[in-house]
Amino acid sequence: MLPTVWSENLFDDLFDLDKAFFGTRNPLYGKHGKDIMKTDVQESDTSYTVDIDLPGFKKDEVNVELKDGYLTVSAAKGLDKDEKDQQGRYIRQERYTGACSRSFYVGDVQPEDVKAKFEDGVLKLTVPKKDVPALEAKNQITIE
Repeated sequence: MLPTVWSENLFDDLFDLDKAFFGTRNPLYGKHGKDIMKTDVQESDTSYTVDIDLPGFKKDEVNVELKDGYLTVSAAKGLDKDEKDQQGRYIRQERYTGACSRSFYVGDVQPEDVKAKFEDGVLKLTVPKKDVPALEAKNQITIE
């Protein structure tokens, strides 16, 4: 296996039109940055359950904040580049320092009502549903 000249793959760099026209890739996870923070939202009668994949992050690197009806999940990772491996020198190092975040509108929910658990690289949030007033059904059509 030979290392590539640029980043992850020589041909990806030469023919990556998205990179050329729409900006650079996320340096935290390279071309796989789009796969970070994959989220599943499940609805029950009383709440929403949000499962967010945060592979490689530790519990203390993840922050959850509720402000103005928006639930924001952010994760920041630091890597000490001065640390040397006792087994030898690095030939290639692909882990970087960086941050990612994602926001969800949850409405008028109090922070103490949101439950959070982080286990095995998955953040699980439980957000209670708030009663939304039903709109009055109109059978009549307005003529302009």
